[in-house]
Amino acid sequence: MSFIRPPADGPVGTSRPAEGAAPAPGEHGVRPGRVVALPSATGAARALAVVGLLTLGALIPLLGPGAALEGTGEALAPAARPVGVLRTVLFAALCVQAGEMWVARMVPAVRGAPAGLLPRAWSPVAACCGLLAAVALSAIVANGNIWPRTWSELRFGELYGTGDGVLALLEINAFAAAWLLALSRRPGLAALPLAVLVVAEAVRAHPEIETPLLGSALTLVHLTCGALWAGGLLQVLRVLRLWQGHGLRQQGAALLARYARAAAWLFAAVTVTGTLSTLRRMEPHTVLEQLTTTGYGRTLLAKLLLLAVVAVLALRARRRAVAAGDPGAVFAPGRAEVALLGLVVAVSALLTALPVPIRW
Repeated sequence: MSFIRPPADGPVGTSRPAEGAAPAPGEHGVRPGRVVALPSATGAARALAVVGLLTLGALIPLLGPGAALEGTGEALAPAARPVGVLRTVLFAALCVQAGEMWVARMVPAVRGAPAGLLPRAWSPVAACCGLLAAVALSAIVANGNIWPRTWSELRFGELYGTGDGVLALLEINAFAAAWLLALSRRPGLAALPLAVLVVAEAVRAHPEIETPLLGSALTLVHLTCGALWAGGLLQVLRVLRLWQGHGLRQQGAALLARYARAAAWLFAAVTVTGTLSTLRRMEPHTVLEQLTTTGYGRTLLAKLLLLAVVAVLALRARRRAVAAGDPGAVFAPGRAEVALLGLVVAVSALLTALPVPIRW
């Protein structure tokens, strides 16, 4: 990155430069004494890469179901694509809110951290998006898991007659309560309806008769830790950027260190619960085969690969921060890590729209 530093004082008593003379300081939009930074090609490439990853994450729920089931002989559910998109929005909304509340509780424990110096909250917008996604998902459930195409097919009254319908209503109420609390003077109380939302999602994901409580418990831990990990990283990066502008580098380093220690445990919990959930859905001796021959297995394999890349980026970011002694060194790999975690969220949402593999 290059800098242009014009002289502080221009020629005195001259209104126009002579013919052919160099322009005086202050001309052509450059003010005297002002530092002008030219855009970095590396920074632009990184920004384009992040935008590309986010775009890919948005396309995964739309294009993923058909691609994952190609050549497997499995049938695509009628509403697989809209369900994948809506659950991506729902999970992303959960991550944003969980991350903001967690980091808000983490900041007061940082020595010297200014009280109330936090970026603008995204929780109200996230809760609103989650609410709309939950309403749309409930319309699909009420119509027999088929995307409603006419107003007459919107039969929300049918939700009260089924277990899935009651859970869908519970998720709607949870997001509505989280939205109202996010707009109130006590936004931290939104953790209560979000906890209800996670429980409802965990119960919905395991309708099987055999050991449903075990499966729901694994999903509960998996979803909670994943939301805190992804949402927490996003919010920590936002806080670090804000604090950098106020000269709070030491406080930023302390906040990053606290998050990194917790993120290691969250990653371990996500890995363990994900592995156990996989072994519950697939027989151990068929896991390798089903990872390539079933749509669920292929999507799960893609999720595992993305998590591995995220782990490598996380280690690289922490090492760069320690070596440079500056928490700002994590911004570049941190943004890539957030974008990849967004892909993980999209792939996880896609898993909920694919047929569960048969245990042999």
